[in-house]
Amino acid sequence: MTDTDTGTDDEDLILARALGAVGAGGGGSGGRRGAAFAARRLKKNVHEVELAVGLSPADAAARATDLLLRLGTPVRTAGAAPPAGARVVRALVGGGFGNMNPVLVTVTLTGTGPEATAVRVRGAAKEGLIKQRAGEKTARQVAELLSRADG
Repeated sequence: MTDTDTGTDDEDLILARALGAVGAGGGGSGGRRGAAFAARRLKKNVHEVELAVGLSPADAAARATDLLLRLGTPVRTAGAAPPAGARVVRALVGGGFGNMNPVLVTVTLTGTGPEATAVRVRGAAKEGLIKQRAGEKTARQVAELLSRADG
């Protein structure tokens, strides 16, 4: 699986491009442009889950990276550096009905001790007329899977 190099840290733009790629599957370049255009105007469903895991920051980052690789496509962004002492891992994961709605998952890991890491999982997805809460559901799913590493 290859990384998606978005060239931006803007969640809305990343999600619009991802929805454009989904639209291209059904309508070529016109589908891509139309889906990306519509996506920029949709509201965003965002949810964050905070948890602590009994892993070193390096082990927790490796676990998060492996999990996101299995669930979706890693996202490399340009520009913004993570907060001091934190590691950030991002991926586009399928969510919603039929896993057709791209969800941008951002996992921020901060060491709180030699074998302790604070983890914040943020899920963000565009919402259409039918509220699927894909960002919320995906954030909860990823947090649950990461918490299993603590045992």
